[in-house]
Amino acid sequence: MIIDELKRVGLKKGDSVLVHSSLSKLGYVEGGVEKVIDALLETVNAPEQGTVFVPTITGTVKMSKDDPPVFDPINTPCWTGKIPETFRLRVEAKRSLHPSHSIAVIGKLSDYYIKDHENSPTPCGKNTPYWRLAEQNGYILFLGADLRSCTFLHTLEELAGCKYHMQKDRVKAKIIVNGKAVNKEMYLHQWGTPRDFTKIEPMLLEKGIMKKGKIGNAEVRLVSAKGLATALLPIMRKNKKYLIK
Repeated sequence: MIIDELKRVGLKKGDSVLVHSSLSKLGYVEGGVEKVIDALLETVNAPEQGTVFVPTITGTVKMSKDDPPVFDPINTPCWTGKIPETFRLRVEAKRSLHPSHSIAVIGKLSDYYIKDHENSPTPCGKNTPYWRLAEQNGYILFLGADLRSCTFLHTLEELAGCKYHMQKDRVKAKIIVNGKAVNKEMYLHQWGTPRDFTKIEPMLLEKGIMKKGKIGNAEVRLVSAKGLATALLPIMRKNKKYLIK
């Protein structure tokens, strides 16, 4: 049932897809979280053809110049839900090394997506998995989640120059690589600015950028990352507070 509905909204073999999810919204799934992950991988035929990645975010409101992040890609859990946390622990999964906005990925393009994420000066900009998704004509899948969880919109905030999105000071983050600490300087996400990401949904549906479906009790949304960027970036560059409540 999961695979059939994912195909119906447009996901296919060979696609790259970033998945935002809420397992509780899906309700009972025989086989549980592992079954959901298997369905995602099978739909795009990962790792042979397609690629699936999930946000394994560890950033918090406390992180700052005075309290910089310490990140161990193996042992630092994410707070983005049961599906991402289970996904990242799979043997075949790879995790990017960004200390606040990492991803876990399984698929043909795994190395491409995680490459140099820790060297990006910002969490979600051009040299990150999030923008690379648009470059690969990939999709953002909301599985029981909605646009409020859309990390890719932070990418567009960065590209549009929305200053409220980033902390003003660079921080010295510590990343554990092969058992050794590596220090990286970067800007971190500024938490606390209220956004209204759901306001763009009618536009995305009207333009055919989003397709909707349903799995059990959960709504499913599939959004073209490139289509979203093309539609929204010109608006955000003219009005940098467009997404703020």
